[in-house]
Amino acid sequence: MKRKTYSADFKAKVAVDALSGLKKIAEIAAEYGVHPNQITEWKKQAIEGLPEVFSRKGKKAYQEEAALRDRLYQQIGQLQVEVEWLRKKVGQVK
Repeated sequence: MKRKTYSADFKAKVAVDALSGLKKIAEIAAEYGVHPNQITEWKKQAIEGLPEVFSRKGKKAYQEEAALRDRLYQQIGQLQVEVEWLRKKVGQVK
């Protein structure tokens, strides 16, 4: 049986609903079709992640990750060009 995967937006929506306290976890689970334990886990993750949202370190870490990702994609592109060049050179030798 294949596991269900949920988008980050969906998880956030369910977690916010759980954090609001207007409905019980069981009611939220029935509404969204998600197991109550899963909602409790998403709620816990949301609470743990909130301080990072308001810290400057979180923004800086995201920017550093984005810069690293860009450098790595650039390096991958360069290596792909080199591999193609080598394939053409080897093909000419035969």
